[in-house]
Amino acid sequence: MTTNHSPVPPSPSAVRVAVVTGGSRGIGRAVSLQLAREGLAVVVNYARDAAAAEETVAGITATGGRAVPVQADVADEHAVAALFDRAEQEFGGVDVVVNCAGRLALSTVADLDLAVLDAVHRTNVRGTFVVAQQVARRLRAGGSFVAFSTSVVGTQFPAYGAYAASKAAVESLTLILARELRGRDITVNTVAPGPTATDLFLDGKTPEEIDRLAMAPPLERLGTPEDIARAVAFLTGPAGRWVNGQVLRANGGMV
Repeated sequence: MTTNHSPVPPSPSAVRVAVVTGGSRGIGRAVSLQLAREGLAVVVNYARDAAAAEETVAGITATGGRAVPVQADVADEHAVAALFDRAEQEFGGVDVVVNCAGRLALSTVADLDLAVLDAVHRTNVRGTFVVAQQVARRLRAGGSFVAFSTSVVGTQFPAYGAYAASKAAVESLTLILARELRGRDITVNTVAPGPTATDLFLDGKTPEEIDRLAMAPPLERLGTPEDIARAVAFLTGPAGRWVNGQVLRANGGMV
């Protein structure tokens, strides 16, 4: 049975609240820290690594911010509902949701284990959809949802078939959800990073492969998690309110 929620707008003095899935490591951690610097209370979601989530929360609270770690599998609708429940219990509501949780697997189409395909799509497609459902039901007026794609949807490198296909689904959902939330004063956008220096990106690549990808953008470097976090802060802050239903390719100028 679907529970209908009626989000209550925050009072003018209320602290804005962000839920960041996959918020304990890599880009998600940078986003959590950046939004805390912007003055938001942050619910740092993680799947398995509780220690990394605690470290991220400690980094926020050490500078006077407010944050809590909450475990949830983004593809589990009951766990995600409980994640939003916890955000409401701790901080009074939810204003910003950033879905950084994701899974990457590299293989040619011919050789891909279909169990791996199912796992990638469970997190990247189902997970995004499950989080988006809670956004549609619970986000307060003036809020923002940022999903994550990849610039490989455009570059279409070999061996990224399963990953790029899953993220193309996220991009297709973006404008549809923005239109479905008409009249709610909620923006929906997707950030599609290019090569970014995270553990997920660097894992399994040779130094030569990393150097080649770093030289692909005209700026001739890898992106940093902080580069991506600042793009998210723009989309979820007052300066980005007129950007809605868009996919932002934050990739240093890659085609």
